[in-house]
Amino acid sequence: MAKTPEAKVKSVVTRQLKDIGAYYFYPVTGGFGASGVPDIIGCYDGLFFGIECKAGKNKPTELQKKNLHDIELAGGMAFVVNETNMHTVADQLKIWRDFERSQDQGPLGE
Repeated sequence: MAKTPEAKVKSVVTRQLKDIGAYYFYPVTGGFGASGVPDIIGCYDGLFFGIECKAGKNKPTELQKKNLHDIELAGGMAFVVNETNMHTVADQLKIWRDFERSQDQGPLGE
């Protein structure tokens, strides 16, 4: 069975997450789950993230945008991934981790 365009994006993203040792899962949103939750929820080196995967001209819904924003307000990283940036997820997470670590250091890098 052929993969949908969005499934291809998810496959590229999860391959990168596995390669960097991130913990992640696909939340179940039907029935008892919450709507608008990002496609992939995870943690990388102690940092929480949410990733919404899209393909083609698809854009996040208003509820998805709100949930991504709420993750950022809580101190996590949230972003939308599509065919144009799907190969940069690992780099984005590493840059964010390095930035967060640099903020934790004292004035002399202690």
